[in-house]
Amino acid sequence: MPEKDQEETSNLWVLETQTKGTGANMVPLEKVLRGPSKPVPGFSFRKLEPREVEPEAPEPYRFRVVDIMTRQVLADDVDARTAVQALEDVRSIVDVTVFVWESKAERWRLLTFGETQALWEHRGHGAAEPVPTGHSAEPE
Repeated sequence: MPEKDQEETSNLWVLETQTKGTGANMVPLEKVLRGPSKPVPGFSFRKLEPREVEPEAPEPYRFRVVDIMTRQVLADDVDARTAVQALEDVRSIVDVTVFVWESKAERWRLLTFGETQALWEHRGHGAAEPVPTGHSAEPE
């Protein structure tokens, strides 16, 4: 009997804190140091497949600019730079509707006001503008 008592008291107990929110428990050290469990027969992770090649570069946006009052097409199937140039002669942003070609849907989509405004704000930036020097053109 003394040998059994000695064996029981020689076990080291530790505080196990990974108990999913139920508090900590005192457990034998052997339980904590136990290695990973054996694999489950028939279960395995799927093999990772190589990723696809990078997708093709998206097509550049194509625009259509239409005058609201006359329904005249000011620019049709043009790039962003040409669409902005078409907006140069327009008096107000609300005088035109701007569409963008959606290739997946194969249709023209009306731009939101914010999107149209983004194009509108680029007006006047295409042509070289004179830089003010601070001096008047005429002698004083």
